[in-house]
Amino acid sequence: MTGVRPASAPIQWSSYREAAGLVTRGVTFHTGSRIAVVVGTLLTTINQGSVLVAGAQTTMTWIRIGANYLIPFIVASIGYLSPLRVRPEEPPSA
Repeated sequence: MTGVRPASAPIQWSSYREAAGLVTRGVTFHTGSRIAVVVGTLLTTINQGSVLVAGAQTTMTWIRIGANYLIPFIVASIGYLSPLRVRPEEPPSA
């Protein structure tokens, strides 16, 4: 054994269902989570910081905080997967 791992198949997708499957299997987790932590924390500090400091959180505040992290994760995942999309070849036009 040389310790060399065989090359894995490249990550590709052609339908939105396949892309969603890649996200749920964690393919984008490393990239998306780092971006979500940074951007989500910044957005939460800017948008909800005064509410948190005052201790006046409501259920809506926590939903907004969740969105502050979820939306950047989704955007980062889309950005990660976009160049990996394989489009079916169209037949040549006559």
